[in-house]
Amino acid sequence: MIYFNFKNTYFFWVFISVFGFISCSDKPANKTKLKNTEISQNLTHDSLSYANLNTELIISYPDNYLHLIKGKVVGVVGNQTSVVKNKNNGFTHLIDTLISLKIDVKKVFSPEHGFRGKADAGEKVADSKDLKTGLPILSLHGKNKKPTLTQLQGLDVLIFDIQDVGVRFYTYISTLHYIMEACAENNIPLIVIDRPNPNAHYIDGPILETKHQSFLGMHPVPIVYGMTIGEYAKMINGEKWLKKGKQCNLTVMPLKNYTHQTLYSLPIKPSPNLPNDKAINLYPSLGLFEGTSINAGRGTEIQFQIFGAPYLDKKTYSFSYTPHANVGAKYPKQKDKLCNGLDLRTSKNLNTIKLDWLIGAYKNTPKGKEFFQATFTAHAGTKKLRQQIESGMNADEIRSTWQTGIELFKKTRFKYLIYD
Repeated sequence: MIYFNFKNTYFFWVFISVFGFISCSDKPANKTKLKNTEISQNLTHDSLSYANLNTELIISYPDNYLHLIKGKVVGVVGNQTSVVKNKNNGFTHLIDTLISLKIDVKKVFSPEHGFRGKADAGEKVADSKDLKTGLPILSLHGKNKKPTLTQLQGLDVLIFDIQDVGVRFYTYISTLHYIMEACAENNIPLIVIDRPNPNAHYIDGPILETKHQSFLGMHPVPIVYGMTIGEYAKMINGEKWLKKGKQCNLTVMPLKNYTHQTLYSLPIKPSPNLPNDKAINLYPSLGLFEGTSINAGRGTEIQFQIFGAPYLDKKTYSFSYTPHANVGAKYPKQKDKLCNGLDLRTSKNLNTIKLDWLIGAYKNTPKGKEFFQATFTAHAGTKKLRQQIESGMNADEIRSTWQTGIELFKKTRFKYLIYD
């Protein structure tokens, strides 16, 4: 696949238009076909217009669901990616948009990395207040990951609008789970604003085993599951993965002119250490290094596009860099140490998880040096991957052991698809 390049918020965004809503069901909705060749690869904000972009992606504008929230007290689950495109080709935050439409927004809930998306991975985030609106921002990555009864008190409906990247250990889908569970338990309707998944073009990885559930993975799905966050919400509901098999009153606001093969570039970093399309494409593969002693670019400006460690052989791993504390990585692995590694910025875009980098780094690690760390099993979702690597299995042999689970998952996934 070919991906658009972007720098922070300065390149293309899907433009916003009016489209109807879709409630959850077990059958795939009508799908709009869209050839990848119909999408220009050189779009910038200046070229966007309602006249010439009838093939572009369309995200549901608040007008589409105003009838569901008018006259009601609303809570929003969002972060820096919860934006809608305005008439000046810029961005307006969903909260500001709703308030301008006289919607009674009372509370904001923020996921990992916080409302502004600047906190480190795993860092606890305190409650705060939005300076512009005065709204309370309640952290779901601090004292609690699931909204409490007190936090939900007085709300009639919740809106979930967070950009996902389609990887099981990327925790926004875990936050989605807890939001759905809290809504189900407290009879609060939930509206999920769907957004494209930049890794929706493939499915790969071991299926998470229930005994290894954690906030890094809560559901029996592969590492890369090939669904939008709206489709994923339908699956959580339909498979009764919430506590005690409860189901929430769920409405998914769908995308128009979207397929799982549609090229898509995120205009805003979804988290501090996924700065561009390349990092997002490599994340399912390099994210497995998070459970090892290898640095995967945190503490640099090219996160998840490089990896390395001081102990890797210079001849094999000829790229060198030194991680330092920075925004989103106060304590990166191998901090202030010269690392030998690989620079993957010019590598081909992936449509599978690339295990060779992980296996190669393991084999190159000197005896007596720690490689696997405690969180590796949580990232992999199984102990088997570590055992397979330690036993000397190659990437193809390991991948072959995933296939039965992936095929069974595809049958489950199909029931909840909205798009081709």
